[in-house]
Amino acid sequence: MRILNIFILVFFSTSCYIFSQDLVIGVVENDADSKPISNVHVINLNKVEGTITNKDGEFEISAQVNDTLFFSYLGFKSIKIRVTNDLIRFQNSKIKLTELAYALEEVVVSPYQLTGYLEIDARNIPLSKTYRYNIPGLPTRGYEAGTSSPGAISKVFAAIFNPVDFLYNIFGKKPRQMNKLKLMKEDYQIRELLSTKFDRETLVELLQIDKFDIDEILRNCSYSESFILSANDLQILQAISQCYEEFKLLKRK
Repeated sequence: MRILNIFILVFFSTSCYIFSQDLVIGVVENDADSKPISNVHVINLNKVEGTITNKDGEFEISAQVNDTLFFSYLGFKSIKIRVTNDLIRFQNSKIKLTELAYALEEVVVSPYQLTGYLEIDARNIPLSKTYRYNIPGLPTRGYEAGTSSPGAISKVFAAIFNPVDFLYNIFGKKPRQMNKLKLMKEDYQIRELLSTKFDRETLVELLQIDKFDIDEILRNCSYSESFILSANDLQILQAISQCYEEFKLLKRK
């Protein structure tokens, strides 16, 4: 009986130790003054899970040894940290973020002559002339064909019947990265971060593809240049995800 009790005690002690290793606990600080930074986004690039720091700069996130944590905050340089045994074992590790130095550029005032009256000004500002087309039978919310030029509709069919050489090189050869798309859309913290960013930095890290490839994916899926330039990272994520699902459907056919 005594041997059994010792075995149970050792088992639960070992189990607690193992589970405690699956959590990284730390504090994010400003490298300049060591003050805690709240609302820093922390993403486990391997597990595709995210969290944010509290008012004291503290965070907890599930991780294993060799996972990579990505820290991102507006106005600070994003960093990646490889999870080690020490990072898991010693709680309240300090993570330092460095402020970015921005060079202010000359601001060019828009040529529109605004009067201050909404009804008049709304008529004077040109609208985006980007159109999207739906094709019956395909599970899509539409293809963006760009401007309403006579050849615009041909871009839609070019995207569908494209030999997909480029898309195959991206989607077909990186299925593991592309399978992260669904997980990224399901994680609230990641969606929240992407909705505020326009630099594609987080997408590049999560999908392990170049920013140039992201733009090329969207072009091959007939998204307009105006969309590529103006969309936030969450909209880009949704566009890539939709394009990938259609790629898989057409590939099966």
